[in-house]
Amino acid sequence: QVQLVESGGGSVQSGGSLRLSCTASANITVNYCMGWFRQPPGKQREGVATIDSDGSTSYTDPVKGRFTISQDRAKNTLYLQMDSLKPEDTAMYYCAIEAPISALWLCEAGYRFVNWGQGTQVTVSS
Repeated sequence: QVQLVESGGGSVQSGGSLRLSCTASANITVNYCMGWFRQPPGKQREGVATIDSDGSTSYTDPVKGRFTISQDRAKNTLYLQMDSLKPEDTAMYYCAIEAPISALWLCEAGYRFVNWGQGTQVTVSS
């Protein structure tokens, strides 16, 4: 099973930016779906963005236009560029992967990922 390690979290003021990284322990050669999720304090985990092995992306409404998901397959790394951060973006951020995925059209925030990283904390102050 591929191991995922997130990094890049931290504290930033409202309006600032952060870039999260998620590095996989192995090169993935099959169709896959990867995603970013977050869990705000006292709330349930929620989807943020997904990307599949073809490079197709999806975003949930709260982050559209502010966050960008991308990947560097040569480095086995997934990224989340977060701009115009708001206090409500404060959360533990997790990456997840499904490899192989039976069909790429399944790759979206509601997919039931089972392979998760440990998370990285993002705190946005007003």
